[in-house]
Amino acid sequence: MSTERGPISKFIEKNYLHFNAAALMDAAKGYEAHIDAGGKMMITLGGAMSTAELGISLAEMIRQDKVSIISCTGANLEEDIMNLVAHSHYKRVPHYRDLSPQDEWDLLENHYNRVTDTCIPEEEAFRRLQQHIHKIWKDADTAGERYFPHEFMYKMLLSGVLEQYYEIDPKNSWMLAAAEKNLPIVVPGWEDSTMGNIFASYVIKGQLNPTTTKGGIEYMAWLADWYVKNSEGHGIGFFQIGGGISGDFPICVVPMLYQDMEMENIPFWAYFCQISDSTTSYGSYSGAVPNEKITWGKLDVNTPKFIVESDATIVAPLIFAWLLKQ
Repeated sequence: MSTERGPISKFIEKNYLHFNAAALMDAAKGYEAHIDAGGKMMITLGGAMSTAELGISLAEMIRQDKVSIISCTGANLEEDIMNLVAHSHYKRVPHYRDLSPQDEWDLLENHYNRVTDTCIPEEEAFRRLQQHIHKIWKDADTAGERYFPHEFMYKMLLSGVLEQYYEIDPKNSWMLAAAEKNLPIVVPGWEDSTMGNIFASYVIKGQLNPTTTKGGIEYMAWLADWYVKNSEGHGIGFFQIGGGISGDFPICVVPMLYQDMEMENIPFWAYFCQISDSTTSYGSYSGAVPNEKITWGKLDVNTPKFIVESDATIVAPLIFAWLLKQ
């Protein structure tokens, strides 16, 4: 693989010299230094990063082993696959700021669910996945087997049943890249996603057992075991895109191991970067500066810390481009 920097990287290095731009450059170089030294990296996905098509850059990060584990919301878990199978049916609304309540209602009536300027088509996205994932849930339920939410998604992707629907180049699906590598994923709060809601509906109707899908406590126990086994040497970094549960949940594994499991030699997170436009005020945890995490036993005094207060849909692909030498 060439060590020569591509045009995007050269542009960033030449122009991104101050303020948030410089923070982006520093964070990218810190990430690269951590990986080059043999460290591992967790990426956490909040917001609607899959619908923003982060897979275009994240999938290649996964293929090139520049991410060791992902924590994401249930929405990000499913919406990358929805984009894979229903891309041509998505509806873009560039004038979304001008929509009236009636305009929004009309979108609902036409089975479009809006995420900022992009509407996800219910029939081609949600229902297309539902018929296939339900069979996988049901088969596990009948066999008395239990799996994590992402494991069910991996089974569906690797079975090939969705290939008939592919509408984008599959190399741009981060979930497909993750499934092919069996990349570790934790999905805290999966229950609030569309697939989580659909699973709950089958439970309420008495068609599935709630325990067929493993939940958050089991994810934390699994993550604790993974962290202990992978944090030696240069340690594990934490690259947080957006705020919310996808970041808040996994970062707590370190103080839990140290304080509650009394593992006093457990390493802190070895690198920390957060891309967020959340303001640091009014108790906003998502907007808290990294130093606050020292007091919670998550980061060490000397952990390299970066915060890029900007739009993650712009910043993350640029940092990934640097790491991929594009």
